[in-house]
Amino acid sequence: MRKLELLSPAANKEVAREAILHGADAVYMGASSHGARRKAANSIEDIAWTVAFAHQYRAKVYVTVNTLVYEEEINDVERLVRDLYRVGVDALIVQDMSLLRMNLPPIQLHASTQCDTRSVEKAKFLEKVGFSQLVLARELSLTEIKEICERVTVPVECFIHGALCVSYSGRCQASERCLGRSANRGECGQMCRMPYTLKNGKGEIILKDKYLLSLADFNASEHIEELIEAGVSSFKIEGRLKDADYVKNVTAAYRKIIDEIIRAYPDKYCRSSFGRSEISFTPALDKSFNRGFTDYFLNRRGSRKMASFITPKSLGEKIISISQLNNGDGISFYNKTTGAYDGVRVNKIENGKIRSAKGIKIPVDAEIRRTYDVEWQKALSGQTAERKLKLDISIDETGITAIDERGIRVILPLNVEKMVARKPMEIRHIFEKLGGTIYSLEDFNNNLLPETFIPASILTQLRRDLVKRLDEANEAVYPFEYRRKEDESAMYPSDALDSRDNVANSLADSFYRQHGVKKIEKAMEVKSASGLKGKEEIVMTSRYCLRRELGCCKKSPVNKKLFGRLSEPLTIATGPNVFRLDFDCKRCEMNVVHQG
Repeated sequence: MRKLELLSPAANKEVAREAILHGADAVYMGASSHGARRKAANSIEDIAWTVAFAHQYRAKVYVTVNTLVYEEEINDVERLVRDLYRVGVDALIVQDMSLLRMNLPPIQLHASTQCDTRSVEKAKFLEKVGFSQLVLARELSLTEIKEICERVTVPVECFIHGALCVSYSGRCQASERCLGRSANRGECGQMCRMPYTLKNGKGEIILKDKYLLSLADFNASEHIEELIEAGVSSFKIEGRLKDADYVKNVTAAYRKIIDEIIRAYPDKYCRSSFGRSEISFTPALDKSFNRGFTDYFLNRRGSRKMASFITPKSLGEKIISISQLNNGDGISFYNKTTGAYDGVRVNKIENGKIRSAKGIKIPVDAEIRRTYDVEWQKALSGQTAERKLKLDISIDETGITAIDERGIRVILPLNVEKMVARKPMEIRHIFEKLGGTIYSLEDFNNNLLPETFIPASILTQLRRDLVKRLDEANEAVYPFEYRRKEDESAMYPSDALDSRDNVANSLADSFYRQHGVKKIEKAMEVKSASGLKGKEEIVMTSRYCLRRELGCCKKSPVNKKLFGRLSEPLTIATGPNVFRLDFDCKRCEMNVVHQG
């Protein structure tokens, strides 16, 4: 039986609560510092609250400490991790290898997607040095994922939904180089979401002010069973900056998909947490923020289009008929006249026409998308989910026994009076009153003798005592897992690291050298600024290729007319920043080179 984990993002404890209630088996959230989303930081107190709430369902809490650590911050990170361990966090998601050399408690470590794990060799190395779960690069195909899963013994985690970085995660220095804001320090300036002008080698403008590096959002909803068959155990939703409504909807959608697969193969798979979620709405992925959807490289024979050139904002859901719209909805459309992507609020629908709040005329042939659905937002407001644990209770003269689906068993003795009863006591209804708790009565066996009488007040108190004891027992026996032992003889797959491998401190340096690396270049974030001035530098490496996106792949061009105009070197520019695009067709990669 392989445990399957649905892993949801949590900007804060309130969003974490909603994720768990709507079916998440685990949540991941930022600590007070050193998380790759600085705007999604959380206090130790809020994380402790989240841990207590999640552990009721045996759901796990992972905390991101996945930025680069500077030399002077090592002691601070050690203190932070000790605090996280103290409040019961299940694991840390990390990028910087210095954490394997710090003085830490034995907390589990997960290799962040920033570790750029896209080969069997890299995955096996991370497993050997003590990581308990591996987050794979988002660019991998199902075949590549399967190859890795077959060669490691620790759980493999893959992203299944949300925003995509155009560069391999952890290997993007564009924001640091151009804006002085490091993505590897939680301050990404989102250079990939900016408008660019594409020029060919002759200086001719091919495309002007288009979002050439802005990828559509990842959506693997049609590939979950294939991912499970490939060996993936943890399914990660991106979005630690997303609000509660987004997390509710997307979590509920994937919960439904995974549960259907578990029901189809009950002897092969099970959930990694407990409790059934009752949802008050019907999940719909296209109703939440999205830039359009792509399954990216999961299926290499799939759709060619991966980017959203017209806007980096949400496209929403496609509207087939005006009758679908409500007064107050937000809609968007591409305005061919202005060449811009416009958005307006619907004042009303009148005589089959949209009356917009701004009086903007919508072209007759425009594709309309709804970015804000008034009725949908009403459906998502307030409490939209309950999650309950199944509880079986039996009672006889010797005592009362409760067993919940977590396997926790509590027995309380009975002091009963015996008297002749005209009929057997009907007492199930007393134990069904579990409102306000996380339990729901499933089976109830009343084995009391006919002459046994117990006052309702005593039975009510027994019910309360049972709930309290179950909660206490769960906390006492919660199955923590600990950090795996490091194989000190494991050899890193390469003997040299460049600046994109993000070595920012002496502990990370010593870690890699112990594992066979001989040449190490410092991370860009700790290089001298004067040493970078005027120097060309690869700031992004991407499996996404602009030539392919335009139908002009060198191996199999589709757009022959445009192909002839794409004389190299191709450059893209936004503001003062100019980048050359280098195409490594053998590796099927594109390098974005800052021109200094």
